[in-house]
Amino acid sequence: MRVMEALAEQGVTVLFKADAERMRDGVRPWTFVASGAPFHEDLLVRTDAASMEACLEICLPQLRERGLVIPDQRRLGQP
Repeated sequence: MRVMEALAEQGVTVLFKADAERMRDGVRPWTFVASGAPFHEDLLVRTDAASMEACLEICLPQLRERGLVIPDQRRLGQP
C-alpha cells in the first residue's frame, strides 16, 4: 500500500491489524496505528474502525495536519 510506504519513508512506523475475534463479534475489527519514534517523537495516531477505509478516513487527515505528505489514494487507484 503506497500510503504505508510514504509514511515509512518519512520515518513513521505504520501498523494495520485485523482482529478475528472482534470481526466475529462485529466490533470494529480493524486497527490503524502510526507512530513516529524515533524520528517524530510526539507522533501517535490510532483508531479502531469497521473497515480499513474507515481507519484511513479518520487517521490520514490527522497525519496530514502534522505535516506528513501522504499520496492521494484515489489518484493512484489504490485502496
